[in-house]
Amino acid sequence: MLRKRLITALTFNNGVLFRTKLFTPDYRYTQNFLDLSSIDEIVVMDVTRPGQGEKENFFKTLENVAYKSFVPITAGGGIRTLEDVREFLNLGADKVALNTGAVRNPELITEVSKLYGSQCAVISIDAKKTEDNRYEVYSDFGSVPTGKTAVEWAREAEALGAGEILLTSIDRDGWLQGFDLELCKEVCDAVSIPVMLLGGAGNWKHVADAFDVTNASGVCTQNIYHFTETSIQSAKSFLHKRGISVRM
Repeated sequence: MLRKRLITALTFNNGVLFRTKLFTPDYRYTQNFLDLSSIDEIVVMDVTRPGQGEKENFFKTLENVAYKSFVPITAGGGIRTLEDVREFLNLGADKVALNTGAVRNPELITEVSKLYGSQCAVISIDAKKTEDNRYEVYSDFGSVPTGKTAVEWAREAEALGAGEILLTSIDRDGWLQGFDLELCKEVCDAVSIPVMLLGGAGNWKHVADAFDVTNASGVCTQNIYHFTETSIQSAKSFLHKRGISVRM
């Protein structure tokens, strides 16, 4: 049995670590959160809005995180071309998260997959529940509706060569009230590639519930991992006691 992954998601605004709430930078942390020895994987995202910062600030941060960590890194934010992908990988990322760039140009998924392998092409899906109880995909920092449901886009991305999905509930982002398990289960059941879940974890029970209800391969948190090594170890101890297979 494959062990479940615990993943920390770090979001940076102009190179500075922030938490987000409803896809808006909400609270600034320091840049010193690099004690990542017990985590299984890291997601590093640039959430800087156009015209509000310098890309080089994020690149320096990504390079620093890659230098100080020894686990796989998925990095994203503003990737539009293969040249962007190369730059992220050269700075230390193992995988790239494609969001708006893939929505606008789905063939980018295939290009990345063919050149670097499907495991490198992670599709970041940001979804919001509509009034008719559908989960619509949004691009451009969760601001532009695409007309596609999360399940439709996940299946399309898989067919185009994506090797993994990073699924985020826009409605739950930063609220610490638990994952949208309905959304998570729908997408996990719709594809055969690994799915990472993000958006809503406020305690270890939320993480365990996500693993119990879905077949997600990994669960990410943005906020509760931002403090100490002990918190990461306590998460794994909690999951282990619940019978969930994790790397201790």
